[in-house]
Amino acid sequence: MKILLMFLLIIIHCLLLLPTATAANQDQLNNKRATSTIPVSDLSVGKVSAGKIKLCAVYPHLKDSYWLSINFGMTEQAKQRSIELKVLDAGGYQNKDEQLRQIEQCIHWQASAILVGSVNFEALNQKLAQVNQHTPVFALVNEIATKNISGRTGVSWYQMGYQLGEYLVKHHKNHFNATPAKLAWFPGPKRGGGSLQSTKGLQAALVNSLIEIIAIEHGLNEKITQFSLLKDTLKKYNNIDYLAGNAVMAEMAINEVGGLPKGQQPEILSHYLSHGVYRGIKRHKILMANSDQMVLQGKMAINQAVDYLQTGKVKVLQAPEIITIDQETIHKLNTGLSLSPSNFKPTYSVKVNEVK
Repeated sequence: MKILLMFLLIIIHCLLLLPTATAANQDQLNNKRATSTIPVSDLSVGKVSAGKIKLCAVYPHLKDSYWLSINFGMTEQAKQRSIELKVLDAGGYQNKDEQLRQIEQCIHWQASAILVGSVNFEALNQKLAQVNQHTPVFALVNEIATKNISGRTGVSWYQMGYQLGEYLVKHHKNHFNATPAKLAWFPGPKRGGGSLQSTKGLQAALVNSLIEIIAIEHGLNEKITQFSLLKDTLKKYNNIDYLAGNAVMAEMAINEVGGLPKGQQPEILSHYLSHGVYRGIKRHKILMANSDQMVLQGKMAINQAVDYLQTGKVKVLQAPEIITIDQETIHKLNTGLSLSPSNFKPTYSVKVNEVK
């Protein structure tokens, strides 16, 4: 009897560990994407018809065109899949408590699944793991520390930083040979988005290069904050060769750099794309940017959750390709997969009858 009891306890223990085992090690995700599809027990998720699916998405904010493009992709795909979508906006990366309240709103709304663009890498861990026990939770765009969720759509922000650094090393070597250079880095909010991961990626790419990071300036991706950081940095350092980081900073740096003497104008790079950055590259005002194809990413996030609910299978981690854009390659970019239309406004609700 004791042997049988021990055997049953071992089986139960293994079953409890299953969700954790399906998530890839975070360090391994730095350099490649996991795309494995795993079957999910019929007991853990029911087969739901499209007309009954209600997805609830919580965003950090909708203040810039990056999240607006995510929003466009998600709302368009929700219409295509004939499912209901509710979108909530926390108002900024500093609003952790507001996002927690919004997750509760999703539960009360009886969402079939919740897609979370987290405002913080680790502060929501416990809450998301608890919610995932009764309502599937999918990480949206931003990486989070916990593996106890159902899946994630989003690129490696380590790679976003690494690819910028890799590009910069080649560019500097080709144009300035063996001349040392100084870089000021503006990754965004310290604990939110992909700031920590992109910084690690950039630092790894610059190892053994001639480019030195002389300043890392964290701050919210808002115009006032980034303008202040940019002004203070340019005032403090008069020999900066490159300004790199978030798209809000890159957009504002165009005018600031343009006002400097010709020989003292740093080149500008962005580790992600926005409408303003896209225009800056076309006008030869910004050197380069990465695109993680935000519109496509929004569509993929909807498909991931809907497919999970309908089929009981899920790609634990999925992401589009990261595309590096500069003056030479910008004409090849499929803008429809990266940027929302110029007339698109934030959309917070899609009803079942709004079919494309």
